Order: sequence, then C-alpha cells, then structure tokens
Amino acid sequence: MVKQCTALMVLLMGWTTLQAGEDEFYQLTPYPLPTGLKLEASGLAVLPDGKLAVAIRKGEVWILQNPTETSKDVKKYQWKRFASGLHEPLGLTWHDGALYTTQRSEVTRLEDHDADGVADAYLTAAKGWAVSGNYHEYAYGPVFDAQGNLWVTLNINMGGGQKIKGFSGAENFRWRGWSMRQKSGGELEPMSAGFRSPIGLATNAVGDIFATDQQGNWWAAGPLIHVRKGVFHGHQDSLRDADLPESPLKGVAVKPPKGITTAQAIKQVKAYVPPAVWFPYNKMGNSTTGIRCDRTGGKFGPFADQLFVGEFTMSFISRVFLEKVKGEYQGACFRFRQGMQSAVLQMEYLPDGSMVIGESNRGWNSLGTRSYGLERLTWTGKMPFEIKKMEARPQGFRLTFTKPVEAKSAADVKSYAMISYTYPYQQAYGGDELETKQVKIVTAKVSSDGMSVMLQCAGLREGYVHELHADGVKAKGGSAGLLHPEAFYTLNAIPE
Repeated sequence: MVKQCTALMVLLMGWTTLQAGEDEFYQLTPYPLPTGLKLEASGLAVLPDGKLAVAIRKGEVWILQNPTETSKDVKKYQWKRFASGLHEPLGLTWHDGALYTTQRSEVTRLEDHDADGVADAYLTAAKGWAVSGNYHEYAYGPVFDAQGNLWVTLNINMGGGQKIKGFSGAENFRWRGWSMRQKSGGELEPMSAGFRSPIGLATNAVGDIFATDQQGNWWAAGPLIHVRKGVFHGHQDSLRDADLPESPLKGVAVKPPKGITTAQAIKQVKAYVPPAVWFPYNKMGNSTTGIRCDRTGGKFGPFADQLFVGEFTMSFISRVFLEKVKGEYQGACFRFRQGMQSAVLQMEYLPDGSMVIGESNRGWNSLGTRSYGLERLTWTGKMPFEIKKMEARPQGFRLTFTKPVEAKSAADVKSYAMISYTYPYQQAYGGDELETKQVKIVTAKVSSDGMSVMLQCAGLREGYVHELHADGVKAKGGSAGLLHPEAFYTLNAIPE
C-alpha cells in the first residue's frame, strides 16, 4: 500500500508539470456561476440556436444563453432555469425538437409549448426498469444511435434496496446493470448485460453506442465498451435477469471459473466480449466517466472523430483512438488535458468547436479546487506534438503523429519501451496488472514524410494491454519530445 501511494504521488507531481505544457495548446476557462446555484453538472446539450442546456444532479435543467461569452461578469451569460423537480437526472440530449433527460425511473421529454424559456410539459419518453430505493440505482442517458433508437444504461444495485411492504424484491431489482434500447414507438427492451456503474454513454462518429464503466467488482480498471444486443460485458451480478423472457442472453448465467484473467475470460466465459479499451488504473485515471466524439471538423484540433473520455477522481480528460480488427472495436487511450477544478462528468461541443466540461464530485474525492462547476476548453490553434493514432499491425504497431518526427530519434529502437499485461477476472474489488512482460521493439521504420513510424515488435499477446513509452522521439527541427509520450493499446485481436 505504501509503495502504491508513493507511486501515485510521483505521478501527480509529474502531471502538475505537464499541465503547464498543455495550457499552450488547450486553454481551460471556468464559467462564472450565479450566486446560490450549485451547478453539479450531470448533463449537457447544445440547442439548435447555440444555447447550452445544463442538467444538474439536484433535479434541474438550466439554459446558458451565451455559452461563448468570455466576460467574468456572470450577468452577461444569462442563466435561466428551464426545468425543475427531476429525480437526479444523469444525462441530457436534444432530439426531435426537445430536450431528453434520464431520471431515476424514466426518460423524460421536456417541452416548451409557449416558447417562454421554461418547460411546461414533462412527458414520459421511456420506462420499464426497476427502482428499489437503493442509493446507487443510477440511470444514464439517453443517447440516440444512428438509426434513431433511444438507449440508456443502468447501474447495478450495490447493497439492498428499501424494504417496502407489498413489493417483491425480484421485481425491484430487474434489469440493473443492463443497457436498454427503445425503437421509435416501441417498448424499452434489454440489450446487453454486465455493467457496474456505466456513467459514460455516447455514440462514435458512425453512430455506434459506447459506454464507460467504473473500476470495482469484476472491473480491475476502467473500460470503454462497445454496446450492442446480446453481449455480456463482464459484471456477473447483472446476469440474475439473463433468463427472463425478454432477455437476449438466455443461458449465460453460469458461474465463471475461478482464478482466470480477462484474457482467459474471452474464451472461457459465455457471451463475454472484452472492453474495446482498458484505462490502466492510476496511469489513466481511477474512474472513467462521460464520452464525447469530436465531430467539430478540426475546430478542436487534430483529433477529428476520436473519442474524449472524462475522469472522475483525477479530474482530467483522456483521448481514445479506435479501429476495427476482425470485426470488433479495439484501440488505444492517451492522456489529453488535466487540471479541471472538479471531477469530470460530461462533455459537449459548442458550435465554435470549444468543449464544455460539466463537473461534480457528489461529495466523493476528486482533485481540484471545487466540488462542482462548468468549464470551457478551447484549442489555441497551436499544434501539439502527439501520437495521433496507434494502429495494430500483424507484426507490431503503426504510430501516426500530429507533426513530423526527427528521423534519427524516431528510428532508434531505444526511443521506445513497451510492456504488456492483463487483469484478473474476479468478483473482488479491482485488481493488479498480471502476467507483465516486456515487448521487444525490433525495428522502427520512419515514413518518408516523417508523419508515421512502423514498430516491429516481438512478443505481442492477444487479450493484453500493450503499454508504450516513446520518450525518446523528438519533433522534426527541434528537441521537443511528445507532450504525452505514453499510449495504452488494448490488443484483443492481432490483425492478419
């Protein structure tokens, strides 16, 4: 324990220095908040006219009339309460002419019929999951996929619910730890199981659904998960509903072998599909949260169509590159921007390409100077020197950079170091990295334009995280190294 704490302190000291370098490329500015407004931002949505809607955990939705204002005068932002009386809304989106938010027991459509800036209709858009009174029964979303289907994700129960005379315990726990989908005009139906606390829910550039989850039981580290019908994501407690008539996972509720790793679970646990990306614990945060795809067309920098993921405990944002290998998503995560004033819950893009970050630590621990807030992250226009993409190849990985590399340093195998490891698949909380081995960098071949390097590697292993350090790589025409030289690729499958 002492060793782990010391390592974490060293990491935090390094990140403080790194933050100063990040400021040059992405500037972070807190919004001034009205007096008395505890803005525990739990959902963000941009309206067609450019205004920003903000859901707060205590049950309200506020509209920020001028989200691109830069003044320190809070009056110029023109905050107005749009809705109230909601039960812990955890998500917000604009769809089909209205705002949608997910409360504890339903998805609600908020309408403003008289156009006075205040909701006058609270309509049930979707329902059908159980609520027992357990404090951890969060519900997240909604998100609409490429076909216009509505999706939500549901927390697993943690501990017992409220004991109420006349209510069945089994009924009160139904579909906890599942994703749910509702087609237009249809009923809400279960799609996939195996979640613990899937707060992040969003689509990628082509409209596929992704979720993040929280490190804990059955999760040794935070995952990014491709959500679709008939898949088991890993958390065993959700399988108590697997054999219900509506379930697409009948026959899956079988106790897994003990003492196996997540790499072994791919072959030994029925219907189990591993995360597309693992976020190694402490190295890439402790608790992954909201997801947002960069659809700004370059207004937010060089990472178009990549995913950005929030971090709760360490109050930062990471970046994810995804690709499909053998029909399944996998990819790499990178650190992106730290120094937020509180735990990051949600992100959204304004029309000018800047990112708004909604924050709340709900009274739990997080780095920063506040327990809630709203901040704006803006690209300065300067190009950071980063690993833009890390792509799997049959014999290694292809790295693509945001700027040309210095050929000599990038071609030197000593500029790189790599290890691989997996995690325990277990009911116990969390878990250490297992079966760690060095991956030898055999050759490093630089492309003619200096924008990419092909790393030939010995010892690749399917089902393992491959952790790369490229500290020796320099930018062309200078001595500057990579802003974030680490990359973590989840190699579920090696391309043929």
